[in-house]
Amino acid sequence: MKIVVTGPFSSGKTTLIKTISQVTVLGTDREVTDETRVIKRSTTVAMDFGKITVDDGVCLHLFGTPGQQRFDVMWEILSEGMVAFVLLVRADVATSTAEARSILETFRGFADVPFVVGVTHAEAVPAPGEDILTAVRHSLGVGHEVPVVLCDPRSRTDVKEVLLAALISVLARLSPAPAPVAVS
Repeated sequence: MKIVVTGPFSSGKTTLIKTISQVTVLGTDREVTDETRVIKRSTTVAMDFGKITVDDGVCLHLFGTPGQQRFDVMWEILSEGMVAFVLLVRADVATSTAEARSILETFRGFADVPFVVGVTHAEAVPAPGEDILTAVRHSLGVGHEVPVVLCDPRSRTDVKEVLLAALISVLARLSPAPAPVAVS
């Protein structure tokens, strides 16, 4: 099952995949040469790839996208065949939700698949919790049917929670709708 991990620059995509992957992550990081180098030294220019096997031998293939718009040519390529995507959003950067909303709209245009929002870097916000999740949900314009959860991409437990939410959403889409009940 292919799950794409996307989001703005420095939202934790590569870290999330490295945290959970059972194989060495294939990455295409290159040295940052613009003003964003003060934030981090390298950035993904094509993709990250990792995988994890879950219960019953189900294998999740995780594809991380570049976060910078100038590498967005890879987004559509990586979205082909995805069953779900994870959108990471930084809680501590004001522009992150606006960038994430643009990315969300783009990915929704690629495929009608379930998605989960992971809110990262919440430890840098004075009082993280439900308020930040509500604010991100509102900023992205997503309803309560979309899981929006706090996620430290360095925490295996948090990453598992995000991927489990994505899998549950996929399975919910695959389950047949209950038969209508006749009322007499």
